[in-house]
Amino acid sequence: MRLETVWREEDGARLASTVWRSGPGYRMISSALLGGGIGPARWVLNAQVAGGYSRMDPVVHLQELAGSYGLEGPGVGMLTAASVSRTMRRDDEGVAVSATVGLRVPTWAASPAGTADPELAPIRLDGTAPSAWTPGTINIVVAVPVPLNDAALVNAVITATEAKTQALLEAGYPCTGTASDAVCVAAATGGGAAEPFAGPRSVWGSRIARAVHAAVRAGALDYTAYLESRAT
Repeated sequence: MRLETVWREEDGARLASTVWRSGPGYRMISSALLGGGIGPARWVLNAQVAGGYSRMDPVVHLQELAGSYGLEGPGVGMLTAASVSRTMRRDDEGVAVSATVGLRVPTWAASPAGTADPELAPIRLDGTAPSAWTPGTINIVVAVPVPLNDAALVNAVITATEAKTQALLEAGYPCTGTASDAVCVAAATGGGAAEPFAGPRSVWGSRIARAVHAAVRAGALDYTAYLESRAT
């Protein structure tokens, strides 16, 4: 996965995005705002937005950004208030992962109805208070060099999510993630029959798990270091 980092000026801030121009030959599953679901895709965009992001048309925004970067055809687009310039990349035996990790509002997936998630660090990169909601605080992109059938793609999302949660707990964050995380798994379409499994004890699932775990854990520890630097 060859990521390109691009910059833009928006909302009075200099913001980074990562672009993976995968080209043809990939089928992707994603929970992203743009290009979510299962299908062929030629690129993945992970765009940082300001902490006070207030646009009510995020899909249109992502389409505008994709056009400005020359991205054509079907693709996957995600937004995050995490620092995209601090994207963590990890590989494991052919699996490549990139992750942006922001943990201002760490969240347990199952919590009592009506319970507010506690804010861990109510600050933005410029030191000012963020809005009550910021999108996509942990975004994960996984590239697998072999075909996966539909069931295995779904299985890969589960494996990546489990590995993400394991990494967060090990890094000292009592949460399963944040309420607005997104994931994209891209599987190559050539090279023989599609793999039927991607659980954490399958060949490719175990590689996905290790790579996601390493990237998210590194990102969580980096976020901790950032908070500590802001506190001094």
